[in-house]
This record gives sequence, structure tokens and C-alpha cells, in this order.
Amino acid sequence: MVQQPVCQLCIHYFVTHEPETPYGCRAMHFKSAQNPARLVYSSSGMECQLFVEKIKIDQKSESRFPKRTA
Repeated sequence: MVQQPVCQLCIHYFVTHEPETPYGCRAMHFKSAQNPARLVYSSSGMECQLFVEKIKIDQKSESRFPKRTA
């Protein structure tokens, strides 16, 4: 079995909140009832080529808002 990327760690993955198609991929412009990576593999026989891992921000060392210097 091929090691498939984990969609939840990809920047293109999203949850639709639609019961029929709860998972989506922005890069490939589709919604699905199953995991997008699994659908891509079953359709093409190749693992997802558009997987881009989300960047994790270390909350202790870096803040979303820079400190003011006045």
C-alpha cells in the first residue's frame, strides 16, 4: 500500500459541513464523501501531487501580532 498524504495536514483541505460531501480539496476543486487523497489514489493510481503541508507556528516564540515599538 502506498503511503498517502494526510489531507488534514494540507493547506488545500477543507470541511464542507454538507452531509453528502463532507471533505473537500481546494487545489483540485472537488468535494467528496471520502478522504480526498484516497479518492485521488483510487481514480488515478497515484498519490496526491498537490499536497502542501500546513506551516505550524510555535506559539511561544512567535505571535500573530508583532509587538509595538514606539
